[in-house]
Amino acid sequence: MLSPKRVRFRKQHKGRMKGKALRGNTLVFGEYGLQATACGYITNRQIEAARIAISRKMKRGGNVWIKIFPDKSLTRKPAEVRMGGGKGSPESWVAVVRPGRILFEVAGLEESVSKEALELARHKLPVKTKIVKKETLQNA
Repeated sequence: MLSPKRVRFRKQHKGRMKGKALRGNTLVFGEYGLQATACGYITNRQIEAARIAISRKMKRGGNVWIKIFPDKSLTRKPAEVRMGGGKGSPESWVAVVRPGRILFEVAGLEESVSKEALELARHKLPVKTKIVKKETLQNA
């Protein structure tokens, strides 16, 4: 699972997920990519599940790039604990995703296989996404 080696602060503020992605919104490495069209949190387990789905479909051909990293900690208090007593302990790691962010990139395969692999990964993620091609993204 993906998680930071070390962090400056164990517990983070929740923050706001408004606006579009200002960086990471163009295809850099691959020919096809999976682009978020809504905002949300993607956990390290969901990223790993999507990566496995892509690599299984590709059958050791082509390249995959994961363009997001879960560097935000989510905390949770234990079940049946009364109010107060401070913030809960870190439970999981998530990546904050805004609309326009490229999540995965794929290269080195034919179009049909690439799109099928990204389609499988799409089902593993909790945010709405679309499959983009390098030429269409640069012209827009």
